[in-house]
Amino acid sequence: MRDPAPWQKKYERMLLLALLFGLLSQYLFVGAAVGVSAIVFVLGFYGLFFYSVQGRFGGFEKWQGQTSSGWLLCIPIFLLTLTYALYANPFFRAMNLFAVFALVVAQTVLLTRSSVQPWYRGVFYTELLYLSLIKPLTAIAVPFALFIDRFRENRKEGPAKGSAGKVVLGLVLAAPILIVVVSLLASADQIFLSWMNEIPQLFERFSVGDGFYRILVAAFFALYAFCYIWGLLFRKAADYKAAVPSSTEAAAAQKAEPVAIDPITAGTLLISINMVYVLFVFIQFSYLFGAANGLLPGGAAYAEYARRGFAELIMVAMINIGLLMGGLHLIKRTGAKAELVRKVSLSVLIGCTLVMLVSAYSRLALYEDAYGFTHTRLLVHGFMIYLGVLLIIAILRIWKERFSMAKAYIGVSIIAYVLINYTNLDARIADRNMERFERTGKIDVAYLGSLSTDAAPALLKLQKNHPGLAGLNEVIEDLREKARSSDKWQSWSLSKQRVR
Repeated sequence: MRDPAPWQKKYERMLLLALLFGLLSQYLFVGAAVGVSAIVFVLGFYGLFFYSVQGRFGGFEKWQGQTSSGWLLCIPIFLLTLTYALYANPFFRAMNLFAVFALVVAQTVLLTRSSVQPWYRGVFYTELLYLSLIKPLTAIAVPFALFIDRFRENRKEGPAKGSAGKVVLGLVLAAPILIVVVSLLASADQIFLSWMNEIPQLFERFSVGDGFYRILVAAFFALYAFCYIWGLLFRKAADYKAAVPSSTEAAAAQKAEPVAIDPITAGTLLISINMVYVLFVFIQFSYLFGAANGLLPGGAAYAEYARRGFAELIMVAMINIGLLMGGLHLIKRTGAKAELVRKVSLSVLIGCTLVMLVSAYSRLALYEDAYGFTHTRLLVHGFMIYLGVLLIIAILRIWKERFSMAKAYIGVSIIAYVLINYTNLDARIADRNMERFERTGKIDVAYLGSLSTDAAPALLKLQKNHPGLAGLNEVIEDLREKARSSDKWQSWSLSKQRVR
């Protein structure tokens, strides 16, 4: 990479430090009231700031005393930040948030001489608003351009020279996916959660929402800190282009050559995720074959354990389909060994996903047995079968390059949609709920009343077997009224005719 400035080699390290600052910020503030964490946060920001602006201090000072005034602001910044560790007045805590932010912006602008106006004139504070709120948005693409540029540089390096970096990149890419996947699996399965709590107890109070929120908070602080400091270092848009020359070159290269992930990076990512999935699948096999009772944490009932988690497993399956698409189309094809690793990793991914779908299907069946059958639950059953067929087709595509997965997916999707139309969903819901009533004595008659006239034959059979069932006569009569209300020949249908 060409260096347009003496300190340009630090750009990537500056971005890395910004990411670490974002992780520190979410750890300090998410789920905890502000206290001494405010001091750590401010010190962390100044560590990033002073590292980034080394070599930019000194030089011509248009207005005498600007730099001295900047250093003098350390006193009020420190004292106001210290109040979070000393006092608990909610009014001043809220006010000091804005005061410290304004003073930090003023100090960093003065020290980097990013404004040509003296600090005692009103226009200086107008520039502060621009530099702190507007200008960082103009640099939002810079960290992504740096990342893409590093990615392309790694592709140009020799296999041995860039292997370690590619492995690290694969782990970095796998980390956010694993955070989401592990949190979903932990929420879906108590045994998996108990095992994760022992490695060590990182997931004791972890939830999907908390994980997403922490990622968003970390990303916000990291991006804002990086883009704000970048805006102080480069005053004009032309400076941005000079600082990151690869941004336009990358765009041109992208047109000439499609983006492809290095096989070492992709293999590291897939293997990392598959390790978690294999552990989870082991638990699922024990559950599917009835051996999970001995693995359950204390106080957990087997029936309740089995009924939980099907929604989370479906979400994981959808994530895996996205990984599959990337593995099929975005991984660079190199040697035979790398290609074998790619195919085996994707096959393991699909195999684990199929086990998750079977587990989710079984869990939903138990859930329906406990709470009854509805449109949503039966449609989810059908959707899981549909996903299973798509995954089996994907396995064929992994090992047979010329197989047209798109054609197969389109054909299967059309067939699946036609079949779901002819399953007579309302009639099936009524039949299944009637069977459950015979076994358990539980039935939601009010929900059956919300079904269409397709459910009438099953309801009439239920009425014949249980004429005294509360509310059933009213439901059937209501269905008949609906059928009679459509008396025009244009509205005739077999379903309505049977209930009339």
